[in-house]
Amino acid sequence: MKILKFAAIDIGSNAARLLLTNVVEDGETVVFSKSSLVRVPIRLGEDAFSIGYISEHRAQKLLKTMIAFKNLMEAQDVVAYRACATSAMRSSSNAPELVSMVKQHANINIEIIDGSREAEIIYANGIAEMLDHDRPYIYVDVGGGSTEITVFEKGEIKASNSFNIGTIRILKGMIGKPDFDQVRDWIKSIVKKKNQPKIIGSGGNINKLYKLARKPIGEPLYHKEVKNLYDFLDSYSVDDRIKLLGLNPDRADVIIPATKIFLKVMKWTGAKEVIVPTIGISDGIIRTLYADYKQSLALQQ
Repeated sequence: MKILKFAAIDIGSNAARLLLTNVVEDGETVVFSKSSLVRVPIRLGEDAFSIGYISEHRAQKLLKTMIAFKNLMEAQDVVAYRACATSAMRSSSNAPELVSMVKQHANINIEIIDGSREAEIIYANGIAEMLDHDRPYIYVDVGGGSTEITVFEKGEIKASNSFNIGTIRILKGMIGKPDFDQVRDWIKSIVKKKNQPKIIGSGGNINKLYKLARKPIGEPLYHKEVKNLYDFLDSYSVDDRIKLLGLNPDRADVIIPATKIFLKVMKWTGAKEVIVPTIGISDGIIRTLYADYKQSLALQQ
């Protein structure tokens, strides 16, 4: 048996995450086992979506976080890592300077990926293995700056799109009806309600909703449950969600717009339930890293 450790860094609009995963090789069997997850709520989107660049204050937070992540990876003897930045960095005019700064002081290479690449990495999680080929699925990943939607039919990708509709953009008042109409029209041009699709939900907010619902592992969230959770959370102020419900400060505000996005997608697709496998871009990065590692070994032989 052989154990390898890989690391994924996901620099999102709301938080930066370091996922450490053990890949256990035992003959032909390969098991991916999450070792630890560190999450730092930098909120790059607060700057990127309002002023168009990352302020010095948040740039320094990003740098300190990347230095910490680098030290953790070295202490854990990581075989390989990949750092990907998404919507906030895509929208920041000074992103190239930040990438250079992090490379110089933390020795971490940051890749700024577009929405389609983001969807590809998420798909690398082995989503196809979860699917019943007799029905369509809609994979929905809701982030702070964008929402990625992928439609699967017969186990294969039929269509995929990235929309600049995210929780922080909504909180900033940057998203209006025309933006949601664009998503609705795209979905309705591809998905037929009569086929009774299911949604696969991804992102920190849907994972939190799943925990709040106290569902048995593997059981989906039903539309009524999502709506009830939305009404329940919306009945509290942000402060009370923190004080009384125990939500993290950086989760307490974004969870409402995230839930609204899921409810809208359920309405437009006719989906009655959301499968929540608690996977995201970080898990997809790990899978791609391992695939690259194995390919590199094969080339050396």
